[in-house]
Amino acid sequence: MDVLEEKKGEQILLLDIHEIATFTDYFVFCNGTSDRMLNSLAEAVAENAHKKFQLEVRIEGRAEDGWMLVDLGDVIVHLFSPDQREYYQLETLWHRGKILLRLQ
Repeated sequence: MDVLEEKKGEQILLLDIHEIATFTDYFVFCNGTSDRMLNSLAEAVAENAHKKFQLEVRIEGRAEDGWMLVDLGDVIVHLFSPDQREYYQLETLWHRGKILLRLQ
């Protein structure tokens, strides 16, 4: 979460979904204002996870499409353009999850 804040990610949301999903425990949602910013956020999350936890991280999606996913295993980070986040509304889909943190 800190790395997303440091890189100026917007509308950060941490959602605990461990009671309603079997494939991960947490979702993080974050907006980036440009393709360059989405790439920067994804790379920063991946580098931070590798450095701190020695995790091999997968990045999926393309910034140009407005949605990138960083798979950390127990945590999946969704990086969106504002338009794509509004379009997919994953927070609504996973509304039964518990909001642990919301940063504007």
